[in-house]
Amino acid sequence: MTIQRPMPMDKAAFLAWTERQEENYEFVRGRVVMMTGGLRGHWQIAANLFRALDSRVDHDRWAVLPEFGVDVGPSTVRFPDIVVDPADGPTTDRTATAPVFLAEVMSPSSERVDLGDKAAEYLRLPSLHTYLVVAHDEPKAWVWTRAAGGFPAGPVVIDDPAAVIDVPSLGLALPLADIYRRVRFD
Repeated sequence: MTIQRPMPMDKAAFLAWTERQEENYEFVRGRVVMMTGGLRGHWQIAANLFRALDSRVDHDRWAVLPEFGVDVGPSTVRFPDIVVDPADGPTTDRTATAPVFLAEVMSPSSERVDLGDKAAEYLRLPSLHTYLVVAHDEPKAWVWTRAAGGFPAGPVVIDDPAAVIDVPSLGLALPLADIYRRVRFD
C-alpha cells in the first residue's frame, strides 16, 4: 500500500488541481478537505433552490451558479451549494468575483460548519448581502441579511412552510415551499 503525503499547495494550485478531480473538495485554512456526496434530500433541495433563484433573477445582472468557488480568505476556498454572482464574470473564472447571495443545504454533519465557520467566513465578504442555510430534513431556514449597519449578530430562523424569504439585493422573494417542493421527509 502506498500512502502519499499531502503536497503544500496555495489557492491557485488548489483550484487548478480540483479541475482534474472527480470528487469535490474545499481548501480550508491551507488544507484540502474532501466533501461528501450528500443525500437525495440535499440534492433535491439544492436543485429546487437553484431553479427558484434562476427563474426569478435578472439574468442580465446575475448568474446563479451551483457549487462554484468562493475565495473567503488567504488560505480558504469554499464551494457553497448555490452562489449568485454578477453575470458579467469571465467564463474562465474559478471563483466568484463579487457574490451577493450564498446558500448551503445543511445536514446534521455539516451544521457546525454551515452555521459556524462558513457563516463567519461568508459574512466577512464585502459583496455579500444574503447568506441562507436550509435544513435537509425539515422546512427550515437560517437567513443573514446585510442591513445598513452590517449583518445581524445571528440569523433570522424561518420554520413556517408558508413563509417567504426576502432577498432585497436581488429584488426577489423565495417561498420556503418552493425550496422544499416535492421533498418528502421521513
